Amino acid sequence: MLRIAICDDTPDELQTIAALTKAYLAVHHPNASVRTFSHPDALLTACETETFHIYLLDMVMPMVSGLELGRSIRRLSTDAQIIFITTERSFALDAYSVNPLHYLLKPVNADALSAALALAAEKVDCGRETTVTIKTHDGLHTLSADAIVCCEYVRHIVVYTLIGGKRVETVTLSGSFAAHITPLLQDRRFIQPHAAFAVNMGCVERLSKDGFTLQTGVFVPVSGKQFTAVRSAYMRYRLGEE
Repeated sequence: MLRIAICDDTPDELQTIAALTKAYLAVHHPNASVRTFSHPDALLTACETETFHIYLLDMVMPMVSGLELGRSIRRLSTDAQIIFITTERSFALDAYSVNPLHYLLKPVNADALSAALALAAEKVDCGRETTVTIKTHDGLHTLSADAIVCCEYVRHIVVYTLIGGKRVETVTLSGSFAAHITPLLQDRRFIQPHAAFAVNMGCVERLSKDGFTLQTGVFVPVSGKQFTAVRSAYMRYRLGEE
């Protein structure tokens, strides 16, 4: 399902952009979802546990600029489609440092927004989305694979580290860790470099002879016997991604 996030600190403009977006989606993507945010921090907090495919961002906000917000989003996802919407033409060149898909001027033209959304939707591959449902002490939780940095098997429970640093723990497993992570490993981004870990290769900052250093600062060891195979898989993933 296509998911869109809109962030603008001006209530009227946020409402207008949301209305135009929903009008486009009603015709072309009726099952899509739209979430609106009036503060960048609220959007970044949501990104810790949710995944959005398309971001419509105001460029000029008093608390955090759209450019800074875009950079934060880009660190979380290289696949995100970012569309800046602003009153200022002068920021266009700076905006391209975060590789946005489009740059629209206010007041937003419905046709221009529709064209930008159509292009963004073409680039989104919702079909590859993977989710895992886990049982925690608070009940069942469904996690998007996009939001998972890694998971670790510790004393018969699995600890998931999410983008943004949040950790989610399962109840005691009745089966093996290998069986638990089988659905996750169906996603080409994930690899099991060690008996007690699974890692999202899209969240890797560096691979050394000892293991993966992740973007969150977490270190995940690589089993010595598996290092050659893990390194080859990681190189294939990065080359394929690029």
